[in-house]
Amino acid sequence: MLIPHPLLGLRDSQEFTYLGDAALMQRPDPAADGAEAAFCDYVFLRDNPAGVHRELWFHEQGDRSWLVVTRDTTTHEILGAELASNLKLGAAQ
Repeated sequence: MLIPHPLLGLRDSQEFTYLGDAALMQRPDPAADGAEAAFCDYVFLRDNPAGVHRELWFHEQGDRSWLVVTRDTTTHEILGAELASNLKLGAAQ
């Protein structure tokens, strides 16, 4: 599987480490009411969708950047990739 790195071009997915759902970029506010329950959900409850999904990938064997990769989980087709540092936290869903 090839990942289109925004700076380096097509890279083999073996250069990357998969973290999970890009929604992980949206950590709950620890000072908010119900923070304990929100963190429990954040840590333990994950979606496992079939179809188009946004995921976090770390370019471990390259420039060590974090990417948000849009991928179809049923076909493994990569639809795009963006540098995670360029995204607003609210846009990670």
